[in-house]
Amino acid sequence: MRRGRNVKIVATLGPASDSYEMIRKLHEAGADVFRLNMSHGTHEEIRVKHAHIRKVEADLNSPIAILADLQGPKLRVGAFAKGSEELTEGAAFRLDLDETPGDASRVCLPHPEIFAALQPGKRLFVNDGKIRLRVDSCGPDFAACTVTTGGTISNRKGVNVPDVVLPLAALSEKDREDLEFACELGVDWLALSFVQRAADVDEARALARGRAAVLSKIEKPSAVENFDAILDASDGIMVARGDLGVELPVQAVPPIQKRLVRRCRAAAKPVIVATQMLESMIESPMPTRAEVSDVATAIYEGTDAIMLSAESAAGKYPVEAVQTMDRVATEVEADPTYQQIIAASRGGRASTVADGIVAAAREIAETTDIKAICCFTQSGTTALLTARERPGLPIIAMTSVRRTARRLALSWGCNCVMTEELHRFKMAVVSAARAARAGGFATERDQIIVIAGVPFNMAGTTNILRVAPCDEKLIFNTDPG
Repeated sequence: MRRGRNVKIVATLGPASDSYEMIRKLHEAGADVFRLNMSHGTHEEIRVKHAHIRKVEADLNSPIAILADLQGPKLRVGAFAKGSEELTEGAAFRLDLDETPGDASRVCLPHPEIFAALQPGKRLFVNDGKIRLRVDSCGPDFAACTVTTGGTISNRKGVNVPDVVLPLAALSEKDREDLEFACELGVDWLALSFVQRAADVDEARALARGRAAVLSKIEKPSAVENFDAILDASDGIMVARGDLGVELPVQAVPPIQKRLVRRCRAAAKPVIVATQMLESMIESPMPTRAEVSDVATAIYEGTDAIMLSAESAAGKYPVEAVQTMDRVATEVEADPTYQQIIAASRGGRASTVADGIVAAAREIAETTDIKAICCFTQSGTTALLTARERPGLPIIAMTSVRRTARRLALSWGCNCVMTEELHRFKMAVVSAARAARAGGFATERDQIIVIAGVPFNMAGTTNILRVAPCDEKLIFNTDPG
């Protein structure tokens, strides 16, 4: 399904969007990727959503990526005798391992690993940072704190520990079960929560065994500090601004977002900007001006994808939220300033043959009357390198591997087309010309660029570029291969 823009849209499924009919409407409205939140719903409920997505994909003959978002360890306080308490600034408050219901002076924190990592002076945030505590003294089973920001604290609210790397694996036992289930189900991407170091990603990749690509959620200060190593270990990145904005000063998040997006693009790995992009559309059919500006900013930065969470999962206007993102993206990408910004942020010199091929393809295409760049890819690498160039014309990613087509549905500008397995370059050119015409990208009178690797069907062999006519008669008359 051809879109009128290059940035991709990720829509989270939930109670407002779990039927076949709604999933189809969301895809037709512009959703390219569907996110299954493993924090909510049983495996059977997730299996039904997965089946609906695959039926939409088959009915519309349009590759769709499915992203399973693993919950990660959940750090929460225990329960209070009264259900909640009011904490005042300057008051003493104790966290410990005693499971006795809490009061205004203490509550259980059933996570000894937190106490093991704490030191005096470190901070603890409760309920998305609405309550803030400073550690005065601590031991293996307690932390005596001072309330620095007061408010209402209630049962099982989340806890953030921004100042330390916790001795916790990114994968809980539930996550391991969910990961195996999702991989067996056939999802395309796994989103890994609570990433602190590259070793967390390595563990998930080992468990996935190539059955799904691994996308790391950057939501902790330690992940920002270790980002280069995490990026190198990951297939993709999500800038998860919710927890990131709790554990870091909110004003630090926009420049971090910009830096991470640029590093992902330089590495030719897809990046999603997520959290509260159109939050008001949970209840309103119209977004705020600030939300529209936030979405547009991420697009101007060159992100691969923008994501809806509760807006499409539980909101009143899921289709309208997708349509809004689609319209904003279309408008931004039509702005001459957009191409200027994208061109100015392009990376340095090519270091491999494949880098040189895709850079040359983009330059030729933008300085001549070329209608599309068609790249043949088995693993997806050629298409990802082409997308990194952010060319000002369509990318047609052609592959005989269904899994590759689905994964590329997350990547900037990739129009994914399934093709039969090819063994001769001439037939690749013919197949590309047919795809360009069938998709409305070109006519018989037009030219396209074809990128491929010879020999065919081997990953990492991008080594040939051809400017080709879309007229098959001309291809057979002029191409000896």
